[in-house]
Amino acid sequence: MTTLPSLYISHGSPMTALQPGLVRERLAGLAAEMPRPQAIVIATAHWLGARPQVGGAAQPETMHDFFGFPPALYEVRYPAPGAPTLAGRVMDLLAQAHLDPSLDPQRGLDHGAWVPLRLLYPDADIPVVPISIQHAQDPAHHLAIGRALAPLRHEGVLVIGSGSITHNLGDLRMGYGAEREAPYVRPFIAWIEDRLAAGDVDALLDYRRQAPFAQRAHPTDEHLLPLFVALGAAGAQPCAQRIDAGIDHGILAMDIYRFEGNRPD
Repeated sequence: MTTLPSLYISHGSPMTALQPGLVRERLAGLAAEMPRPQAIVIATAHWLGARPQVGGAAQPETMHDFFGFPPALYEVRYPAPGAPTLAGRVMDLLAQAHLDPSLDPQRGLDHGAWVPLRLLYPDADIPVVPISIQHAQDPAHHLAIGRALAPLRHEGVLVIGSGSITHNLGDLRMGYGAEREAPYVRPFIAWIEDRLAAGDVDALLDYRRQAPFAQRAHPTDEHLLPLFVALGAAGAQPCAQRIDAGIDHGILAMDIYRFEGNRPD
């Protein structure tokens, strides 16, 4: 069976579903290039818990976990099937890594899952298992989650982390936009790209202290933590390919990363 990459996707605002911009082209291109997965496991920044939770619904609902958006957005559905058997496999892998998972048999797909998946696989015909992140845990914990899930890539399963390379919604009030980017966005993007290219996992795990403008780029961690799930799922010394999908509202970097294989020496 063909080994799949793992992906980190910056999902942006819920409005990405209706106004996808460059990210639609980038995700469509990825879907065309990659082998078609048999199933998807997606760690989403919008499912938070004290321990790893795994969605085991046979038909997960499309969750509209936001408010104040146009009515058309609430009409969007992503009716992908679930995969209870795969959810059990995910539970086993996480348990073997002593990560104390729990199963949620009713969990739907929040917008951190369905917004990017709708652009990646619009037919909604690939089974999806969502997993939570632990906002009180550090990047090393999420790297361990990804490493526990790494065998799935050899079983036809695409492992995705969905978040945002930069995420400071408080800065929406600062007047940034298409003509005026926040000054911290590009330095932070460049540092992440450079450290991933170098395979410097230690620096990445310590990004709070080492990355430029880390506190401005991420007042809280939850949108960057899925990056570490995707990185861990790629195995030892992965090759990281950055895919530039622009910057939304002058503050939300829409970077996508594709991880696969071993980084060349």
